[in-house]
Amino acid sequence: MAWIDLANPTRFLRLVDWALPWLAAAAVLAFAYAVVGVLGAPDDYQQGATVKIMFVHVPSAWLGMFCWGMMSVSALGTLVFRHPLADVAAKAAVPLGASFTFLCLVSGALWGKPMWGTYWVWDARLTSVLVMFVMYLGLLALWRTVEDPIRAGRAAAILTLVGALNLPIIKFSVDWWNTLHQPASVVRLDGPTIHPSILVPLLAMTIAFTLLFVALHLAAMRNEVLRRRVRTLRLLQAQTARGA
Repeated sequence: MAWIDLANPTRFLRLVDWALPWLAAAAVLAFAYAVVGVLGAPDDYQQGATVKIMFVHVPSAWLGMFCWGMMSVSALGTLVFRHPLADVAAKAAVPLGASFTFLCLVSGALWGKPMWGTYWVWDARLTSVLVMFVMYLGLLALWRTVEDPIRAGRAAAILTLVGALNLPIIKFSVDWWNTLHQPASVVRLDGPTIHPSILVPLLAMTIAFTLLFVALHLAAMRNEVLRRRVRTLRLLQAQTARGA
């Protein structure tokens, strides 16, 4: 099947029905492997056992940013290419991205208390992630306020592209400003600075979280396609009733 064929919602639904059980199984296995690795990971010599908050915080932060990046691509598909599933993908991703970003903020606050002595500081990294979370909430409100999915999709696409300007700020804030947040320690030109005993379970947990996101996103897209079909049928029934 060519990728362009997925523009057909019926073919997309068939693909989702086939892929979801495999993705769910892969996510369960990945989490099982990751949890075993996390339980066996050593405590940090400075942070102690609190370092294990990282195994939730880092994947959540990654998915919050990844989700917005994916929504930005979908926004281009809506505004430029008029792909019929682009706004469906964007709408389905919003609550997931908001949830992972919220989890990132909460886990970061719990990690910051023993390390910094406070749950929150107006640090460049923390503030830019908070801005992203607020914009997620704005998108949720927009999708719920505008009843017409086409109009809502175009408005949400514009807001998404505006919010994409925040992504490089989040990524490079620790390099551009003097912040409390530690600099990048995994994705670096000179290689990760984390010991393999912690890096391996961290990568495993990130893969598990990502598989979970993909499965939930495809399921949400399927539900949105079916919801729009029901809406179309109801509109046709209402028009028929008025005509009669």
